[in-house]
Amino acid sequence: MGRRQEVPAAFIAMHDDYTAALERAPLDDDTRRAYASRVRSFLAWLDSADVGNADPLTDAHGRDFAVRDYKTHLKTVAKRTANTVNAHLAALDHFFTHRGLGPVQVRRDTPPKLAPQALDARQQKRFLRAVEMRRLARDRAIGRLLFYSGLRVAELVALDVDDVPLTARKGKVVVRNGKGETSREVPLLDATVREAVKEWKAERSEWPGAGGPALFLNRYRGGRLSARAVDQLLDELATEADLVDDNGAPAASAHTLRHTFGTNLLRQGVDIVVVAELMGHARLDTTRRYTLPTHGDLEAAVAKLPTDQ
Repeated sequence: MGRRQEVPAAFIAMHDDYTAALERAPLDDDTRRAYASRVRSFLAWLDSADVGNADPLTDAHGRDFAVRDYKTHLKTVAKRTANTVNAHLAALDHFFTHRGLGPVQVRRDTPPKLAPQALDARQQKRFLRAVEMRRLARDRAIGRLLFYSGLRVAELVALDVDDVPLTARKGKVVVRNGKGETSREVPLLDATVREAVKEWKAERSEWPGAGGPALFLNRYRGGRLSARAVDQLLDELATEADLVDDNGAPAASAHTLRHTFGTNLLRQGVDIVVVAELMGHARLDTTRRYTLPTHGDLEAAVAKLPTDQ
C-alpha cells in the first residue's frame, strides 16, 4: 500500500469539513473513503501548484483551470490510467458541489474498452495458496469468502454471524444492505470456503467481542473489523502471493477479487442476468463490462502474429 498523502496545513479544516459531510452523504463506505483520499491528493497538489490569480476553491473559473492542470498532472506525471483520472474527477465533482461551486467543467477521458482488472488462473492459484498459509482462521475465511462470493469490502465487514448460515453441503451469504441499499444472497457451494468460515466461527468464540453480532472481529480490541484492516490483510496476501503491479504495489484488492468472481462466472457461460444478481448490480451494463477483453486477451491475440524468430 502506498504512503498516505497528508493534507497540507492550510487545507486541514477544509478537508475535515468535507470528510464530516461525507459521513452524512448517501454513499457507501468504499466511496466515502475513496472520495476523501482523492480530494486529499488534489489539495496536496494544489498547495504547491501555480494556478493563476483566481482562487480555485472559491471561483468556478479558477476551479476549472486548476482541475484541468491537475488532470494533466495525473496523466503525465503520476501516470494514472483514464479510469483512475475519471475517478478523481468524480470525487472533485462531489467536493466542489459541497463547496457550492457545482461539478467541475472538465472533460472526462475515454478509457480503453477493457474488462475490469481480474486475476488470471495462475494468479488465482497463488492467491488461494497464500490464503491457506495464513495462521488466523479469520484471515483464511476472509480471503476465501471474498474470492468465492464477490462481496464488496463494505459488505464483508457488515456481515453478522447469522448472515453466513452453513450446513454440511451448502451455505450462503446474506447481504442485507448492499450498494444502493439493496439485499441479495450468494450461495456458498465450494467446500473450502464453507470449511474456512466454519473454522473461523469456532475460533471466534475465544476472541474479544465474541458476544456481539459481527462475524469478523478485531483481533485486539474486539468489535467489528474495519474495512481498512481488510484492505491491509489483502495487501499482505497480495505481497505473499507475488501479486504486485509494475510499481511493486499490491494488486489483489477486494475490488480485484470481486472482478475475478464476475469474470470467472461469465467465462464459464453463466447467464449475465444471474451474474448481475449475484454481484448486486442494478444495471446489466455494469455486468457487461466483464465480457470485454482483458489485457491478457490482447496479449494472447498479438502473440498469434507471425514472427521471424
